[in-house]
Order: sequence, then structure tokens, then C-alpha cells
Amino acid sequence: MLVAARFLSSLLLRGHSGLLPPAKLRPLYCTCCRRAVLIPAAGLESFSVEALDLCGENKSLDSFYTPEQRETILKLLNTGSETELAGVKLLRGRKLVNMLEYRTRNGPFKDLESIVNVPLLKHKSAVIVFNSILNPAVRREKKKEKLQLAKFIRPLVDKEHLQAATSIVSIVCGTNKIAWTHVDRAVTVLDWQQEECRSFMNGTYMASSYLEDISAVVSNLPAADLFVVEKPGISLQNTTLYPVMAHLRTVEAMLFALLSPKREPGSAPKVLNMMRTTVGRHFGLIVGESRTSGAQTVRQMMTESVTKKYPRVTFPREMLMRVKDRRTY
Repeated sequence: MLVAARFLSSLLLRGHSGLLPPAKLRPLYCTCCRRAVLIPAAGLESFSVEALDLCGENKSLDSFYTPEQRETILKLLNTGSETELAGVKLLRGRKLVNMLEYRTRNGPFKDLESIVNVPLLKHKSAVIVFNSILNPAVRREKKKEKLQLAKFIRPLVDKEHLQAATSIVSIVCGTNKIAWTHVDRAVTVLDWQQEECRSFMNGTYMASSYLEDISAVVSNLPAADLFVVEKPGISLQNTTLYPVMAHLRTVEAMLFALLSPKREPGSAPKVLNMMRTTVGRHFGLIVGESRTSGAQTVRQMMTESVTKKYPRVTFPREMLMRVKDRRTY
């Protein structure tokens, strides 16, 4: 707080008011309580440094918004559907699930201050949510969204299509097995299996044998809105891995062919690729240029599912017992 006050004071003493553009209000966050107040981003000569004392009077979140703004915010939070709330900044994943569960359990929010009772939504996050509701960002063009998603997801797909999915089957191919996980929108593991494929990298890569093994795996996959096949990141410069790369590309192509329904022109794809390196970076599995095993990460998520109130991934208790007994992880 002291640093911010001195910085603004120095700007006020410079006397550049004639060079500043018309004032625009922007939120300034208190470093103590993480609450915000709207101040002019330009034209600072009209701003008093005393306004920085947000936490001195222990004001509630409601005091920083007009009655009309509070009504707009509460209306969306109390009556908005899951899809509508998902369009608000920060309301993603577990935060959105927590808000919907809290609203169902405790009824509509009576004031803005009550939002901080939702797990994972404290003052700083709540202010960002409120400001996003009052000033919704202009939707980007679909082309730009596709370009961003293309960094780690192929083929190109609209962001709305991903957000509308209620369940996903993630598939990982190896040199002798195919493993898959079925996860719902609340990041709860519904099923988790791995199946051995005896024809993989055996002999001369017979297409008929590959097709028989992969078809057997596909027949056991549950129905889902999206199927995500992890794409291996094997360097083309490593010629010794050409047989492995040919094998993985063959399996990948057959999975796409067997899982993709007949698509109408312009329709969204149902089978996607996600880069293996992207998944590795997300879970901190990249060491140098290589990705390490994720077995320890899976064990940690299983432990968190039992020990933490809000785990990253939820595993049903019967699944944990089954995996523990069979030692498949």
C-alpha cells in the first residue's frame, strides 16, 4: 500500500496533466484485502491518494458497487445457467462447480459479500467475477480462437464446442497397450482401463492385425462427447525411433477412423489430438526435452482425492480400491 501511495504521489507532483488522455475508470486492488476501487487510469490530478485505504474501514464488497450494479451481478449469479456462468471470467472448472453447488444448497445469494463463502472464491477472485459481469469482454473472432487452440489441439475446433462437452474419453497409445480414461465435466473419473494389444510392433506391422486389436479396444470405449487422442512428440531427427513413430501414427490413424462418425460439411469434429508435450508441461512432467512418467502424478491425485476437500481430480472410492488391489497403476 505504501509503495502504491508513493508512486501515485510522484505522478501527481510531475504536473503532466495537460498531456494525459481523458480519464477512464479502472479497478485498483488493495494488496492487503484484495478488494478493488475504481480510479481514473488517466487524469490522476483529480484522484486523492486517501482513496487507496480500502481496508481501513473494513468495507464490504457491496459498498463498491451501485444498487443497479449489484442487481445486475446478483441476477446473473442467482439465475444464470451453467453455460451462462461459464462465460464469466474465472468461473471455470471447480470454481463453477462450487458456485452451482453452493447456490443449490443455500439458495440465491443475498448480497455480494456472500459470494466469498463459495470455496475458492475470495475477495480478489470475486471482484474479477463482478467486473467481468458488468463489463463482458468482446468475444473474439472464431478464427483467432481457433489459432490459439491450434497450439495444442488438432484439428481446429471452436472453443464453444469444447465448452459444451459434458464428458471426454482421453486415449493414450503405447508400444503394446492402449489406455483410456472417461472423465465428466466435474473432473470425476468415471472409468479407467488399459488393454494389451498383442499385434503391436510384432512382425511386419500387419494392418489386419492392428485393426483387429484396435477395434476390440474401441468396442469397449464408453460413449462421450469428445475423444482426445494424445499425440506423441517424437522428433523426426531421431532416426532410431522411426519404427516406433510409424507404429504410433498407424494406431492414431485407425483410432480416428473408427471413432469419427460421418461428418457433415462444417460440423465439429468428435476426435481430437492433444500434444503429448502440452500434457507433460501442464503436469510438470517435462525434464529437459523429454517427458517423464506420470505414474507418480496419478498416485498423488489419487491421494488428494481422499485427503483433500477439493481435489484436482475426483476418483470414486470403489475405483481406488480396485486399482490398489490390482496394482495397475
